[in-house]
Amino acid sequence: MAERVIFHVDANSAFLSWSAAYRVKVLGEKVDLRDIPSVVAGDKESRHSIILAKSTPAKKFGIQTGEPLFLALEKCPELVVVQPDYALYVQASRHFVELLRQFSPCVEQYSIDEAWVDMTGTERLFGAPRLAAETMRQRVWEELGFTVNVGISSNKLLAKMAGDLEKPNKVHTLFPEEMEEKMWPLPVRDLFLVGAATQAKLNRMGIYTIGDLAKADVKLLQKRLGKHGQTIWHFANGRSADAVTPEPAENKGYGNSVTTAKNVVSTEQARQVLLSLCETVATRMRQDGMCGGCIAVHLRTNGFVHFSHQSKLHGATNITEELFRAACKVFDEAWDGVTPLRQLGVQITSLAKEPYQQFDLFSELSPQRYERKLKLDETVDALRDKYGENVIRRARFTDNPEDHMSGGLDKERRTGVTKPIPKEF
Repeated sequence: MAERVIFHVDANSAFLSWSAAYRVKVLGEKVDLRDIPSVVAGDKESRHSIILAKSTPAKKFGIQTGEPLFLALEKCPELVVVQPDYALYVQASRHFVELLRQFSPCVEQYSIDEAWVDMTGTERLFGAPRLAAETMRQRVWEELGFTVNVGISSNKLLAKMAGDLEKPNKVHTLFPEEMEEKMWPLPVRDLFLVGAATQAKLNRMGIYTIGDLAKADVKLLQKRLGKHGQTIWHFANGRSADAVTPEPAENKGYGNSVTTAKNVVSTEQARQVLLSLCETVATRMRQDGMCGGCIAVHLRTNGFVHFSHQSKLHGATNITEELFRAACKVFDEAWDGVTPLRQLGVQITSLAKEPYQQFDLFSELSPQRYERKLKLDETVDALRDKYGENVIRRARFTDNPEDHMSGGLDKERRTGVTKPIPKEF
């Protein structure tokens, strides 16, 4: 049996690269955003304005992805700021994945700008793995106009780690026999699924590199970190048995979150945001014909402390008003009423394809009222689908600056009103 060969292909600074490629290849602009200090970020006046992607020249000024735009402008006053174009990015991502499928039918898209490709048994078609990766990298550049990193290994985990070794526009291998030299000296934070909080816990245990983690006592890791400790220990030792799955996994939940323009300091403000989130989440659920039986509310304070709370519903539903009522109840249990909040999120899980409710003599909601609410939501969905989401909104949002449908996709994509993307891109 042939040894598995897995590629991880990652578009370099995807949003900026795709904006730049579109401007050069389609609009015919002479200045390439990738050659000057530039970033993709939102409205300068909004608190949402964080750096989504940056060019290599911008990186030289110390600009980091995820930092506030105003800080980036302080570092580089001449910085060119481009607003995100999500419709373009979706189109570019589709072309990207379509090209990868010309090398192998077994492609698993991990995010909008990266995917795994199972290249096992393709040597007669494309040559040795490194040669095939170079061919793939070159074709993406020539046909789509942006660069990628390709990581090569015998499993998905090591292929992804290989692709992150050095950027941009590189091909790297990281087979099990190369781990000790290439992966183990790296900071433990560089390991897949090790976040800042986990890194801090590992550092307190004297674990600073991936090699330290690989050689640590797995029983101690389990005691300190639970099941996650065992998982990252296996990852540090290069163990991952996951197969490349061409079809996306079934959605296990629906959720949205939003960073507010101002700190949320009152229950009334919070309810406004929760309703806008439930409106968007419930619309997506109805579009997919799904209902949920469990709701969670996620909160982030202005001190960047995250906490959440969840509750089971009396059945499964996708009615906006019912999800909002449950979200408010969970929020009231979770928030102390004092700490300022900068981000709120709503997530629905325990999915079912059919709604069901538990009604009793004391319930405020009768089967007849439930049915009327569902029909009302469906009518609103139809109007928004045809005329755009702003054609109708709840009276609660008449004089309120908060968006009545927050989080999730860019507004243009939600309403279907998107500018056409030429076929040549």
